[in-house]
Amino acid sequence: MRKLGERRPSESRRGVKRILVSECKQEISSFNPLLGQYEDFTVHHGAEIFNLHRNVRSEMAGALAVFAAYPYIEVVPGTSIRGITSGGTLAKPAFRRLTGEFLDSVRAARELDGIYFSLHGSFAAETEPDIEGYLLEETRRIVGPDLPIAVSLDLHGVLTERILANCDLLTVYHTYPHVDFYETGERAARLLVHLLNKEIRPVMARVPIPALVRGDELITATGLFGQIVRKAQEMERSPGGLSAGMFIGNPFTDVPDLGSNALVVTDGEPERAVRQAMELAADFWQVHEKLQSRLVGLLESVRLAASATGRVVLTDAADATSSGASGDSNAILRALVEADFRRSTLAPIVDPPAVEAAFRAGVGARIRVTVGGVIDPRRFVPLPLEAEAVMLSNGRFHSESHGGEWNAGRTAVLKSANFVLVVTSRAVSLYDRSLFLAHGQDPARFDAVIVKSPHCQPQFFDEGAELMLNVDAPGSSSANLQSLGHRVCKRPIFPLDPNVPWTPQPQIFGG
Repeated sequence: MRKLGERRPSESRRGVKRILVSECKQEISSFNPLLGQYEDFTVHHGAEIFNLHRNVRSEMAGALAVFAAYPYIEVVPGTSIRGITSGGTLAKPAFRRLTGEFLDSVRAARELDGIYFSLHGSFAAETEPDIEGYLLEETRRIVGPDLPIAVSLDLHGVLTERILANCDLLTVYHTYPHVDFYETGERAARLLVHLLNKEIRPVMARVPIPALVRGDELITATGLFGQIVRKAQEMERSPGGLSAGMFIGNPFTDVPDLGSNALVVTDGEPERAVRQAMELAADFWQVHEKLQSRLVGLLESVRLAASATGRVVLTDAADATSSGASGDSNAILRALVEADFRRSTLAPIVDPPAVEAAFRAGVGARIRVTVGGVIDPRRFVPLPLEAEAVMLSNGRFHSESHGGEWNAGRTAVLKSANFVLVVTSRAVSLYDRSLFLAHGQDPARFDAVIVKSPHCQPQFFDEGAELMLNVDAPGSSSANLQSLGHRVCKRPIFPLDPNVPWTPQPQIFGG
């Protein structure tokens, strides 16, 4: 059997095959009260996509590298839609405009042989709970039932029947924290090439699981979840295996199909696909109760941080902007201030009025401001502070994780006693140190740092820390899932309901 990725001698003599590439990348929290707007996205068209993914390790970059290796493939660039960071539910006008531009590029493409879409899976609008499914369904209406479509998704995607019914191939991240963006795009692109050459007959099997999971056991390098993912990788690499993985959904995207899913894609073997998907699902169900966060109460976290002698990391996953939270939580900061915490502390927060006050006053000025509670006032009360404006910036910088440009809007660094706050006008992802380092603040030099991300690569914050505290704070991406108030997802579902039953019901797509 010829290995996937090997070229046949005659490949260079075949006719040109045209592949449309587009992306739509966003993850939302239904519990963030701020609706997403068109201006919260970067939108690129045509050849701009190539420049956007040059020298970065994205899914699209991985796919483009694969296509470039085949002289008979011509890439047709469509549309790139990327959230500046995760956010709230997309407003209806923004949904119409963004999806309209995406689908217009599909309509404009001519004489296509295949399509590759880089999507997320947890994108929802006021009027559409499954944007990825909508885009694929509409694309299928435009291009017809037979054109091969390959998709790559985040393992935090909500895998729906509509997504699977309207694509031929699907790959999913195998790592959390995510470090295999590029490789996931490569995998999807290779499979698409083989499908175009009629070398494979993909059959997809999924098994839905009524469980929402969070916590350290999801870290694929060390946790129980990683054992299941490695089994999926073995299935994918085996002869006749095409793709396999686990979707754990995004617990903060409250949509009808929210849950976890096992997925296996085989080459023309539906019984095998079902059997292996059932095996992954059973393994997951066996440990699902252990896949939960161990949270430390807010006041107890402050007490422990105050008594520590080494560096402390206070993880505020409840306000994780990369999970769709608002970023304006001051809950931990307030608790530290009210406890008269004396150790040097670094914290990020979103508060446009505080930034504007700093810009009006200028660097070196002392100002009285309130911070926090400007976006999600139901959860957070503004905290009054007297602070010095020590730095002002336009908020544009590059991610140390993948090199892409981020835009936090106008940004101010404020120093109030032993607290240094990096205050932004808009939310950006905080799963690495990029925001801090771009504004002259090295987290390693502080006694305590508030990290608004559930899990980061260890070298960013963990190394050298005496104490890591996963704080049970309020917020729209809290791992205390019962506190969020799900109203839309199907029930019962773990851990929102007790004694959740599960009878596996596999589904087959394609073939």
